[in-house]
Amino acid sequence: MTRSARRTRRTTRSLQVAGVSAAALLALSACSSSDDASSDSSSTPKSSSSPKLTGTVTVFAAASLKESFTSLGKEFEQAHPGTKVTFNFGGSDTLAASITGGAPADVFAAASPKTMAIVTDKKDAATTPATFVRNQLEIATLPGNPDKVSSLKDLTTSDLKVVLCDKTVPCGAAAQKALDASHLKLTPVSYEQDVKSALTKVELNEADAAVVYKTDVKAAGDKVEGVEFPESADAINDYPIALLKDAPNAEAATAFIALVQSPEGQKVLTAAGFLKPTA
Repeated sequence: MTRSARRTRRTTRSLQVAGVSAAALLALSACSSSDDASSDSSSTPKSSSSPKLTGTVTVFAAASLKESFTSLGKEFEQAHPGTKVTFNFGGSDTLAASITGGAPADVFAAASPKTMAIVTDKKDAATTPATFVRNQLEIATLPGNPDKVSSLKDLTTSDLKVVLCDKTVPCGAAAQKALDASHLKLTPVSYEQDVKSALTKVELNEADAAVVYKTDVKAAGDKVEGVEFPESADAINDYPIALLKDAPNAEAATAFIALVQSPEGQKVLTAAGFLKPTA
């Protein structure tokens, strides 16, 4: 074999060895990268979704919230399949007494801070009450306003049958505040335990007029006619809401309260005639 041939064979062998070494290095690098990726993957925590809400949420709420809260309850159930929102609507003072008496409930939405205080004073609220809406009074008359009621003073006419909420109920306390501010005295044909009962008297033509909330007049549609009066601006009620201490379904109840306070919830409430809370 010539010297040139031997030199060619050595060069070829060196290139083959270099090729094998390079391939081995590439393989080792790939394995190392794979191991690192596997290690990184196993060390990265998986994102956990919030637990699914289930069960019944029991809400005690002022009668004037009936239409808007019923709507929000349906929205909540659609957003959280497996949940159910049940309501107990009535006079805030009666509801507060039931709560302090041990009635099982998750949420309390009152029509005044005074009635909410019945619950908080007994340490039966788990959270600090937060005002979520406000409401203003209006006079509800028979359709067409046949008695031509145009002011709060007109209700003092002796031949008019007027209904008020009981003074212990927020709408009754607000009406009395407006009457006192106007130095007017009014003796109603009856005092009702909640605002819906007062409004029903007019709807059934058992009374000529009632002092109720704007939201209730709006909800009644053409069954009554509303008459605004300036003194109502001095008797606007704040509506507080709170999670109750022994709430059977606190997690879902907290989510319902969040819906009420959310922009979506506020949209439903303002559409019903409620005023936004002051900043």
